[in-house]
Amino acid sequence: MKVVAVNGSPRTGSNTGAAIEMVFSELRKENIETELINIGNKPFRGCTACAACHKIGYCAFDDGAVEIIDKMRAADGIIIGSPVYYAGINGTLKSFLDRAFFSSGTAFRFKPCASVVVARRSGVTAAIEQINKYFQIAEMLITPTIYWSGIHGGAPGEVSEDIEGAQMMTQIGKNMAYLLKIMEGSKAHLPDREQKIKFSYIR
Repeated sequence: MKVVAVNGSPRTGSNTGAAIEMVFSELRKENIETELINIGNKPFRGCTACAACHKIGYCAFDDGAVEIIDKMRAADGIIIGSPVYYAGINGTLKSFLDRAFFSSGTAFRFKPCASVVVARRSGVTAAIEQINKYFQIAEMLITPTIYWSGIHGGAPGEVSEDIEGAQMMTQIGKNMAYLLKIMEGSKAHLPDREQKIKFSYIR
């Protein structure tokens, strides 16, 4: 089994990466392979809703995002990590997630997932909710923890001083490992998916 984490922070040695590593540490104890992908410094453009991906099966923009999206599709579990920018996720990550989820259809359905959010002070819950909305619309299994999945730190390395936040990251790792093991033997018995009916508010 493998978990891929997408880190939206543009900084080398970021607190977001350190927080994800706390989750990874628990996953590795259960012999689950991990891969961290840093995208914060990538020149990813936003989704234009051209819907070409619905015809060709992948995002039509050739800027390196498709390779990362393919790794997410192949993974058994997905972690999305972001620093808080203006009480939300950072812009590069937003652009990437719009494209990743719009182009992937049902590829992420029932994959265990988790949001990891880092803030100096506030905005954690708003950013968590923003990430979790991608998970929910893709019918993913959001990994529970013992509080909101945020941790605090400003200067590099400060997340290690947030003892309660670190405990949350550890619990995410343990709980995700549990979900991955459950899903490993349940993939053949997933419920049928309802055919989506799009309601129009103007008709």
